[in-house]
Amino acid sequence: MFSFYDHVRIGRRVARRNFLRVGSLGLGGLSLCDLLAARAIATDQKSPLKDRSVIFLFMHGGPSQFETFDPKMNAPGGIRSVTGEIQTKIPGITFGSTFEKLAGLADKVSIVRSFTTGDGNHDIKPIVGKETLQANLGSLYARVAGPLRPSSGMPTNVALFPRAVSPQASPIITQFGNFETTGGLGSNYAPFVPGAGGNLQSDMTLNLPQERLLDRRLLLSAVDQWKRFADSSHTIQGTREIQRQAFETLGGNISQAFDLSKEDPALIARYDTATLLPKDRISAQWNNRSHYADNAQTLGKLLLLARRLCQHGAGFVTVTTSFVWDMHSDINNAPMDIGMDYVGRPFDHAVSAFIEDCEARGIGDKILLVCCGEMGRTPRINANGGRDHWGGLAPLLLYGGGLSMGTVVGQSSRDGGEPADNPVRISNLVATVIHSLLDVGQVRVMDGLPQSLLDTLTSGKPIAEILS
Repeated sequence: MFSFYDHVRIGRRVARRNFLRVGSLGLGGLSLCDLLAARAIATDQKSPLKDRSVIFLFMHGGPSQFETFDPKMNAPGGIRSVTGEIQTKIPGITFGSTFEKLAGLADKVSIVRSFTTGDGNHDIKPIVGKETLQANLGSLYARVAGPLRPSSGMPTNVALFPRAVSPQASPIITQFGNFETTGGLGSNYAPFVPGAGGNLQSDMTLNLPQERLLDRRLLLSAVDQWKRFADSSHTIQGTREIQRQAFETLGGNISQAFDLSKEDPALIARYDTATLLPKDRISAQWNNRSHYADNAQTLGKLLLLARRLCQHGAGFVTVTTSFVWDMHSDINNAPMDIGMDYVGRPFDHAVSAFIEDCEARGIGDKILLVCCGEMGRTPRINANGGRDHWGGLAPLLLYGGGLSMGTVVGQSSRDGGEPADNPVRISNLVATVIHSLLDVGQVRVMDGLPQSLLDTLTSGKPIAEILS
């Protein structure tokens, strides 16, 4: 089970430099003492932040619109869904038959059948692209909200890859884009990346015995050496209180948020997707075999972890299980029918578990889940039973966030290749996310934001049909 302390390396010697690195949490040198001191600074400016979070589940590789949310079973063979269809809870609306659980929750989600990403390139739009200033979308939010939550020390922008919950997982494929980039916004606003190879481990490495790690006095002594916020209004007593809070933040709130063992074992089992696809059931003929296995092993736990982080103060969480939705049927990738078994069933299971969990907790309006990839797939099946790149239409699912659910936005053309009406573009999706997180009217009057960022945050048009 993943725990914060799983990623604290134990040694024999105390290294002051490592204490300093713990203090900065890998966020551009901003220390916990800085954070907690800044908490006391009063401001008369009304906050533009809404009490909401966003989880962006990126379906890297480009999912098919036909085998997900727009089966087109009245279209000729070679176009319609190769996995068939299943009736959803909404009369007259069907999904691809792999999505059995989501079909029963169709009234809790909204589907966009006229979403177009504009091209069929493998990249990581709309998480990072021209509509986000070439920065991770969460970095735009962090530039307004700040890199850390003053109340808890939780990073506002987090990226979860398979290694966040499974250190043995393969690294994500980075040749198509960098999820951690901040464009020109500055490194302070980069996503916080837990797990093997991420900055959680490199920045929280301690070279000291476990008993000394748990020694409150030792940690407070180390905190004493971190730079303090330069404010003449702080008394010595106030500084000591900041030190105490810094320790509690380091050893308490953040670590517990990342510890899945704090959850009910029955709920962990409900999220778990590992049993759906044992690796020995994945054919060795596909070069993508390890990524299929990683996806099945980790997707459910990643969504559970994302929900926990949002409840502890994270504002934007990117979730990706690397490159698994590319279903050409070639040496690397399975055909559509096998690929949807490998990838679609874990997606159906994990997303439905997330929705049911949020509904049971009464937090559906507090978290917006966005699910899409960088493109869709061709209207016609290729000679090998796969579908190729297609930028004209792509699937998009949204849940929660105070938006109107149980809605199908737009229609696709008869062959499922382009919008028949009401095209929804990446700019509209980005605006929907921003409006869910921020009071745009308050953003307009904020001081100090770059003009390009201000324009991006305030000029976009959200998807009107799902605004409450």
